[in-house]
Amino acid sequence: MVTTAFELLAEPTRRRILDQLCLGERPVGQLVTELRLPQPTVSKHLRALKDAGLVQVRPAAQRRYYRLRPEPLRELDAWLEPYRRLWDERLDALDRHLDEMED
Repeated sequence: MVTTAFELLAEPTRRRILDQLCLGERPVGQLVTELRLPQPTVSKHLRALKDAGLVQVRPAAQRRYYRLRPEPLRELDAWLEPYRRLWDERLDALDRHLDEMED
């Protein structure tokens, strides 16, 4: 079964991991410390993110360093763009309506 990026990102722990990786490449141990989660839990979520192509791993001796892959997130952003435009238009209309009410 293929898991979509939306399904993966619906999980709060995975979003927290991505938030940390936005700050830069991290070894698993640092993520464990920053997130205050057990190492097996962090590794399980990193594996799911890696399998979905959202993160990339770089082995260095005994450590594994993870970094964010922006390309899949750009695809999500592009998919969301029409919805953002829709909301911007509605919020602009509300703003105009409120301005008219003040007059």
